Amino acid sequence: MNGVHDMGGQQGFGPVHVEQNEPLFHAGWERRAMAVTVAMGASGQWNIDLSRSARESLPPAVYLSSSYYEIWIRALEQLLLARGMVTQAELVNGQMTHPPVPVKQVLTRETVDAALKAGSPTARPIDPPALFQVGQEVRARNMHPPGHTRLPRYVRGHVGTIVRVHGGHVFPDGHTLRATPPFNVPVQWLYTVVFKGNTLWGEHSDPNVEVTVDAWESYLEAVT
Repeated sequence: MNGVHDMGGQQGFGPVHVEQNEPLFHAGWERRAMAVTVAMGASGQWNIDLSRSARESLPPAVYLSSSYYEIWIRALEQLLLARGMVTQAELVNGQMTHPPVPVKQVLTRETVDAALKAGSPTARPIDPPALFQVGQEVRARNMHPPGHTRLPRYVRGHVGTIVRVHGGHVFPDGHTLRATPPFNVPVQWLYTVVFKGNTLWGEHSDPNVEVTVDAWESYLEAVT
């Protein structure tokens, strides 16, 4: 969707300040926010793309006024509420008043390291041959889907060059079509496409800037 989260190339947000020797967490609650989000993600009640979609779907005023981990927690609250895993009263009071919903997996202290190391690989076998090859010029489709997509708005309609073919990977747009398990798992070819900065942002862009984007096959069309 064309949500407020898709800020790439947008003006008016001020400079990006790089914090030297930035810590992993700026406050203790951020560490806990990440831990809770990862633990609940392991429950199998949603997938990573549904989690991203929940963050992107926050109201613009809420999204822009929230810090990074505040966005994570606000989205997690919505996921939990939608699946009946928590009530609004429990969120407000911080006390469990209803029996827990059974989940597929519980992440424990003993299993967390192995789970994080394993990750959630998205590579999958794919039968149809790739439509595009390394070195080929392609155009990012000028698309504006109402649901989740990983195609940045600033590259849509612009021409780039394929620099890598990754093979078959879970298609994130389709991975969000079912809100609860079992999830739809469509697979598409995945490519890395490089775009010139002045192609994306015009003559005032730094001529040395290049942007690489991982793009699924349905995001692209051949340049004829």
